[in-house]
Amino acid sequence: MNTQPASTTALADALQGLRDYHLPEAVSWWPLAPGWWMLLTFAVLILAVFAWWLLRQHRRRAAARQAIRELTVLRTALKQQRDDAAFLRGVSKLLRRYVLAVCPRQAATLTGEEWLAFLDARGGAGRFSNGPGRHLVDAPYRRTAEIAVDDIAELVHDWIRCNREATP
Repeated sequence: MNTQPASTTALADALQGLRDYHLPEAVSWWPLAPGWWMLLTFAVLILAVFAWWLLRQHRRRAAARQAIRELTVLRTALKQQRDDAAFLRGVSKLLRRYVLAVCPRQAATLTGEEWLAFLDARGGAGRFSNGPGRHLVDAPYRRTAEIAVDDIAELVHDWIRCNREATP
């Protein structure tokens, strides 16, 4: 015979059927909550605007990069051939083409003192009208030129760099 009371036996049997403690499943990372979707959309939008800005800057400076490359080619040709007049003709053409690319079209049609004044106003700081850049007015039309071409090359290089942010 069973010496335990009936209620404790039933209680022991009921406790045998219980399971141990269990934790809920971990919260899934997918699908994302609406706040995360908004943050992700905002981040993608910021990246797209930044990429657009970088592309725009790259395109805007493309003419300056090309002009500086051509100036380097002209300097190399000058060292090999020692033809100052040919160098000045090339620099004059280069400046005109660059001005056509980055400035209003009528600026490239200027000549003489007006051309030098325009170049000074856009970053020449008087070095075109009163400095070595003055030779760009008439030296390209001479057969020979005896001038400091390195000073002119540096002046044109600085002017291009100063105007590389100009928008066409």
